[in-house]
Amino acid sequence: MEHHEMSGYNSTQHHLIRYKEGLAKYTDHMPEVAHSFNEFTRHCFKEGEISEKNKQLIALGISIHAQDEYCIIYHTKGCLDQGASENEILEAVGVAAAFGGGAAMSQGVTLVQECIQELKNPMQ
Repeated sequence: MEHHEMSGYNSTQHHLIRYKEGLAKYTDHMPEVAHSFNEFTRHCFKEGEISEKNKQLIALGISIHAQDEYCIIYHTKGCLDQGASENEILEAVGVAAAFGGGAAMSQGVTLVQECIQELKNPMQ
């Protein structure tokens, strides 16, 4: 889907779609690598001693520290999908900022909050 075809989507949805499209194209060219990566990731995020929600919160904090915008969006969605409250997500932002300083805080007070708003209210 080209950018102009996504005009009905908010920016968070747009980035999630672009990631899925990119992964599909990569999978067409590198199916074994994509399958192995997806299986590895699926196992890493399965419920274990640490809940799926807490694993998403950890991943969000790492994504913020790494300044990886696609992962920030993806894991903010993952946090919400796993039932994390807005305050739990914002606490994860604070922990990431404790390690990543202003760069991490800037992602949390902009991109993360934008994602929360857009994912909670997708038609706005």
